[in-house]
Amino acid sequence: MKTIDKIPTGKFSRTSKLIGTGTKVGANYLKYYSKKAFNPDLTRDSLDEENASDIYDGLKNLKGSALKVAQMLSMEKSLLPSAYVEKFSLAQFSVPPLSAPLVRKTFKKYNGKYPEDIFDKFTSESVNAASIGQVHRAEKDGNKYAIKIQYPGVADSISSDLAMVKPVATRMFNLKGKDSEKYFKEIEDKLIEETDYILEVEQSKRISEACALIPGLKFPKYYENLSSERIITMDWMEGKHLSEFVKQDFSQQTGNEIGQTLWNFYMFQFHKLKEVHADPHPGNFLIDQDNNLIAIDFGCIKNIPNKFYTPYFELAEPKNINDPEFFLQKLKELEIIRPDDSEKEIQYFSALFHEMLSLFTSPFHNETFDFGGEEFWSKVSGLSEKYSGDKELRKMNGNRGSKHFLYINRTFFGLYNLLHDLKAKVNINDYKKYM
Repeated sequence: MKTIDKIPTGKFSRTSKLIGTGTKVGANYLKYYSKKAFNPDLTRDSLDEENASDIYDGLKNLKGSALKVAQMLSMEKSLLPSAYVEKFSLAQFSVPPLSAPLVRKTFKKYNGKYPEDIFDKFTSESVNAASIGQVHRAEKDGNKYAIKIQYPGVADSISSDLAMVKPVATRMFNLKGKDSEKYFKEIEDKLIEETDYILEVEQSKRISEACALIPGLKFPKYYENLSSERIITMDWMEGKHLSEFVKQDFSQQTGNEIGQTLWNFYMFQFHKLKEVHADPHPGNFLIDQDNNLIAIDFGCIKNIPNKFYTPYFELAEPKNINDPEFFLQKLKELEIIRPDDSEKEIQYFSALFHEMLSLFTSPFHNETFDFGGEEFWSKVSGLSEKYSGDKELRKMNGNRGSKHFLYINRTFFGLYNLLHDLKAKVNINDYKKYM
């Protein structure tokens, strides 16, 4: 893969790159509508593929927050055309890496010394490049390490990057008024946290120690003395990324066992720790030769306040969802129903979220749930298609729900997708024996 010798870090240079990408997308639309005039049956597939490629190509060299948003969107498989999902998913762990000279320069800037001054061996070529940083192998005193190096300028460009992405997100999700700022502020705060590698090491150690009692789950050891604000040193862990693992043949029993470990890991975090690894994409998990699940990235951790946790999980129970008075009260507590809503809006959004929550909480309604079954996913796709084309919904204020929904829903949707990839059938309450 071609390497990068320089990353645009200034606001002007980054904006210019995105404007260039926008120009390409505009040209794609002109080309599409020209062809459409002569062929009314032409689908949007080719347009989506060209736009996805141009947008991803524009973002991958910028790195940072803009690419991270693409990564987040790639997990929302029901929101985006498949062409976008396929391209944006590359941002999870496969983007052009920094060149060897830039790696060496960046390492010296962040650690005060060159890699060869600290390690006996250091591979200048990255083994894994994502949106915020890339990983290198190193050895010292016979021990093998993974070194995560943050891209230069990423932390300083978060606010300006999000300002560029905001107009697109506002239109995509129909956000109106000043209330939408709370969602962008939540994303900005979490991205700032993800660039603080001292915080990530602390989070990694705390959560991995707390979850160590769950069988089939492994974590690397982290080394503060070899880490800094922009560099993390941890044990090198052997294994395949989950996305690679699910492409090979594996038995139903293996899928169930790994899926159960993954489910227990997340439910333990939700219900015991009240904080959760909120970035469940395949690039953050490895499967070793003994089919252990290895969690390798704790940069995005979402704390769950009780005022959100309690009503959110109360609505996982069918009796509560189907009690109209109780249900409406919880929608208000979760800021889904707003104080300024009209009666029409209350009725509309109550019905919408009743349908949505009844579906998305259905895994909790039985002792076991088969995430490999297609019935659940066809209903998810059908529901998404129904409301994405709902003209009535487009007329209403899309600012719905507490800011905490952003990362909690993202976590559940990502978790469900990973379990689907594993074709896992899990015991829903199995995690309780570790509480």
